[in-house]
Amino acid sequence: MAVPKIICMTPVKNESWILDRFLKCASLWADHIIIADQMSDDGSAEIASNYPKVTIVKNESPIFNEPERQELLIHEARKIPGPRLLIALDSDEFLTSDFMFSPEWDTIIKAPEGTVIRFQLPVILPDLRSYWMPKFTVPMGYMDDGAKHVGRKIHSPRIPIPNTASTIVLREIKVMHYVGIDSDRWESKHRWYQCWEHINQPQKSAVDIFRQYHRKDVIPDQEIKPMPSKWLKGYESHCIDMTSSYREPFFQTDKMVLDFLLEHGPEKFRHIDIWNVDWSDCHKKIYGRESTRSLKDPRNRFEKIVHYWLRQTQYQFTYFSRHRTNIVTRIIQSIIKCFGW
Repeated sequence: MAVPKIICMTPVKNESWILDRFLKCASLWADHIIIADQMSDDGSAEIASNYPKVTIVKNESPIFNEPERQELLIHEARKIPGPRLLIALDSDEFLTSDFMFSPEWDTIIKAPEGTVIRFQLPVILPDLRSYWMPKFTVPMGYMDDGAKHVGRKIHSPRIPIPNTASTIVLREIKVMHYVGIDSDRWESKHRWYQCWEHINQPQKSAVDIFRQYHRKDVIPDQEIKPMPSKWLKGYESHCIDMTSSYREPFFQTDKMVLDFLLEHGPEKFRHIDIWNVDWSDCHKKIYGRESTRSLKDPRNRFEKIVHYWLRQTQYQFTYFSRHRTNIVTRIIQSIIKCFGW
């Protein structure tokens, strides 16, 4: 089998805070980098255009739609002739630099067509010296055989995963998730996820949405580990800064939540845990003026108590203790759901 072209596929929407670092790192291992830019207005496309391996395709969808952007990326990748290894990463995700010398790299390069490659996804924490590891692996690589991609509206598989596919699970090379290097940005992202799910998946209860997007808040101390130096050393040897953190004047995901509030009204989101933000002040910061619509917290006393109780019991719903939920919590949670939660 001929040596495959390694193609990095990455969706982008206003990712200038990290995109330059991502492209420097990806350029070390990818033969081609395909960026699907969804109408960024923060200079992301301009940053990407500075890299010779990058091909930019326009994602002109006005809405969040994971399958659509994945199909766009895969379609563009398949224009490249010959064998192809597809690796699908977001712009805040980085292969650990030990890919440069790990035997696992040779293993995936030689994988037969139709093979799915799964990675562990350690979340890098704000000190950029420690991480925690979710207890699952993520399919991010595919030795392309032209199989059809089947996606979901949110949290979709990024690559084709045929029922007949063989799988390689990597244990040394990982994908570092830099979402955790700024806890405020991470929280903002999860506020947006909660609102999106509440709008687009109305069958999902507010309680279940809360539980899903607050697991990171109760990571046990014993699950936080020091980051091995080999994860960054190879990049730093190429003079790539892997440890600084850039903070924008506001988070794009907060702007997107604000747009939801302006479109639907705060009342729709009274059961969603987004009210630790002063959205009137956020509007003024982003748009330079007061909102003509009230953006005040619509919750009553009972609803605030429910959110407090959910936070206090969230430790029973972490990635690390899925079976610790006690019967009292289950009963109270069922009663709360009867009240429209």
